[in-house]
Amino acid sequence: MSTPTHTHPRPVSGGDADIRLPWWALALPTLAFVLLLGLILDPSEAHAAAGQPALAHLLEQARHLMGR
Repeated sequence: MSTPTHTHPRPVSGGDADIRLPWWALALPTLAFVLLLGLILDPSEAHAAAGQPALAHLLEQARHLMGR
């Protein structure tokens, strides 16, 4: 038994598309990024971590990758 397919009533235009994102489509990922970055940069909250703070380790890794 076959299932009917849905087609568009008219073809989609090529260069005329006006696509707008809602405000939260950019705000939520930005907020999540800022919160996660804050957790990484706050070494006082990392009770189990010993040694270098996360930012120093991140910068060391970035310098190592740029040196290649």
